[in-house]
Amino acid sequence: MSDLIIRNGVVVDGTGAPRRTADVAIEGDRIVAVGAVSAHEPAAREIDATGLVVTPGWVDIHTHYDGQVTWDPDLAPSSVNGVTSIVMGNCGVGFAPARPDRHDWLIRLLEGVEDIPGSALAEGMTWGWESFDEYLDVLDSMEWTLDVGTQVPHAALRTYVMGERGADHTSTATDDEIAAMRDMTESAIRNGALGFTTSRTWAHRTSSGESIGTLRATADEVVGVAQALGRAGTGVIQLISDVYQSGDDELVENELDLLGRIVTEVGRPMSFTVQQNDETPTRWRELVERIEGWSADGADVRAQVAVRPIGVLLGLSATANPLRRCPTYARLHDLPVAERVAHLADPQVRADIVAEHAEARVSDFPALIHAGFDRMYPLTDPPDYEPTPEDSVAGLAAAEGVEPVQKMYDLMLADDGAQLLYMPLMNYAHGDLDDVREMILSDHSMFGLSDAGAHCNVISDGTFPTTAITHWTRDRRRGELIDLEFVVHQQTQRTAAHVGWLDRGVIAPGYLADLNVIDHERLALHPPHLVADLPAGGTRLMQTADGYVATIKRGRVTVEDGELTGDRPGRLQRGTRSAPVAVEA
Repeated sequence: MSDLIIRNGVVVDGTGAPRRTADVAIEGDRIVAVGAVSAHEPAAREIDATGLVVTPGWVDIHTHYDGQVTWDPDLAPSSVNGVTSIVMGNCGVGFAPARPDRHDWLIRLLEGVEDIPGSALAEGMTWGWESFDEYLDVLDSMEWTLDVGTQVPHAALRTYVMGERGADHTSTATDDEIAAMRDMTESAIRNGALGFTTSRTWAHRTSSGESIGTLRATADEVVGVAQALGRAGTGVIQLISDVYQSGDDELVENELDLLGRIVTEVGRPMSFTVQQNDETPTRWRELVERIEGWSADGADVRAQVAVRPIGVLLGLSATANPLRRCPTYARLHDLPVAERVAHLADPQVRADIVAEHAEARVSDFPALIHAGFDRMYPLTDPPDYEPTPEDSVAGLAAAEGVEPVQKMYDLMLADDGAQLLYMPLMNYAHGDLDDVREMILSDHSMFGLSDAGAHCNVISDGTFPTTAITHWTRDRRRGELIDLEFVVHQQTQRTAAHVGWLDRGVIAPGYLADLNVIDHERLALHPPHLVADLPAGGTRLMQTADGYVATIKRGRVTVEDGELTGDRPGRLQRGTRSAPVAVEA
């Protein structure tokens, strides 16, 4: 007797093979049959998937739930957007290893780098570990809606070994310190960590503004620590570097030399962030070409790419706000949104703020948030992640014959102050997603960069997997679509296999029963909205979707019609997972 049979669905099995109509039978946490399952086969439950698409559960390998996993068993929005397995500890940041006197510093680091409210982390995390191995043991006692794997973050490791010096990006690790970091990493890998991660970008700073300690770590340090993976014979390397966004050709070449050393001297699978920056809009192609060269020599290297622009959300309820530099608005900022809206509707207040907005002198990135009207788009329902110039605040203002600042002001007050403006920062240099499509289709790319669990009040990209399906396989109007089979493969088998989870991401007998049953025509994201559900009253952006008829984790339904069921079969995944011994197509 089967525990669950999904009947008559359009199975897109995760391998990239053509879709087919089939039944899927599940016993316990495994798929036991795919094909025509007898109508007389008894089952504890059946799901009629006629007209629906059945896929493996999404495997998101780039998240930042490192603190949240310790208090939140649901891990939304990932869990309500079809994700059944996540990997955290990315970009060199996390909470282990951690000496007791470094807790506050690690919280400030994650607050600054990943925009996770420090007060929520301070209240929500119970700690209970010092070494990374102890962190794994703590996680091993927990249950979630989805499976969790984690990696050793360089910034935490460095400060654990080097103390205060480790937090200083100008400090050089000694040979003994590198050896100690390598030994600790090897122990963590042997005990179930999936890999080692590091950060080399100026954008990563603590909440008080200090650069991340790993920013300028020497090649000897990075390679020396990463050699722990070679010793253990397992594990992946993940990193972010300024290589994709820097206009400094010498810095880029030095960074690529470092990556080349990792490739040749460590010999483990590696992935790193590849995006398109406005100032260096073709740099990403140089990086993909370099990856092609390493791959031709037998290396396993992937560009982690996003499926839509990396975009900041602006609004009265968000952290980023185009009015923040106006003194009149600044005096109102701490009021509840409803009270601010009431004040902002006053004609005199409006006139004062508009005048101050024109006089404000703002440089660099804040200037874009302040007055980048051609890059601000009102967020629609469902969200349009490839808007046209006519859709921008500047475009709408021109059509109405008003000044852009006046149109922006009106939009900020819309929906009682809940309206958000979408500002694409990366992957939108030419105002469309043609280059992103090229990135996605590269033989050397891999879906990543969702940052789920991070950027709580600024960015809502944990829903990348849903956008990948809706935009690229169905909704795109400004260019070519991509086959559903390809997109499903990219966020199931391909991501799972990269981190060594060979037991999931495919619908076939013997594989984990991690599945999505999707109404492809109805699948749609709602706009993000702010919720105050973090510890200490902390807020974050939440984004839900319609069209997930069921999400199944280890054979158990965790989401039904977009709502969590309360079942939490997810567990810590230590290390790699073997593929089923016998697999039938």
